[in-house]
Amino acid sequence: MTTRLDRLTYPIVQLSLDLTSLDEALETAAIAVEAGVDWLEAGTPLLLAEGLRGVERLRARFPDHPIVADLKTMDGGYLEAEMMAKAGASFVVVMGRAHEATVRRVVDAARDYGIKVMGDNLAADDRIACAAWMERLGVDFIVHHIGFDERAMIRGLSPLDELDAVVRAVTIPVQAVGGLSIQQAIECPARGAPLVVVGAPLVIDGAAFRPADAELFPILRRICEDIRKTSYRRPTGAL
Repeated sequence: MTTRLDRLTYPIVQLSLDLTSLDEALETAAIAVEAGVDWLEAGTPLLLAEGLRGVERLRARFPDHPIVADLKTMDGGYLEAEMMAKAGASFVVVMGRAHEATVRRVVDAARDYGIKVMGDNLAADDRIACAAWMERLGVDFIVHHIGFDERAMIRGLSPLDELDAVVRAVTIPVQAVGGLSIQQAIECPARGAPLVVVGAPLVIDGAAFRPADAELFPILRRICEDIRKTSYRRPTGAL
């Protein structure tokens, strides 16, 4: 891996490439990198469409940018994390609904291959307790996540509803994901969640999973600048 993750500077802006076309993902990522985005996420749709090739091409094109592989691992934890690490991923995502053994094996693989683990609490019965549990198992970051389908079914549901409680429950950095407006995302570092995800609906047409029709560069540049002006409230013991 070509990027160092032991001395991170927060807040961090992450672009979610929830696209099904690798060419479109690479083009969108190039715009984002020029605009100042820090991390690139190979979103689940991209991984389903392109597999390891999606991570490999992102790593080849952007050798100095950390890459998140949003694999949403539920089983086979060591193998899936190992495969993504060898393809060039800097981070892998394991689900809090997975068995304890799977979370532990993802963490084992990450330690062996020099990458980091994001623990995703999507659909957990108790998202706060799930976040604390995943930290105890060794994940490096918490993804506090309200899913795409869940938000469509339960109108008004937002990761902001429990964000403060999740931040208080852990000592590792938190990321809030799921239907946030641009302004809400910009404000996340001040609430203790310094990993800011930029994606649908700004970058991605969430209904079709294709690039949104927008002038991405100036919008992303402004978002990056605004986020970096935001004071980050660092949890005790965070990396």
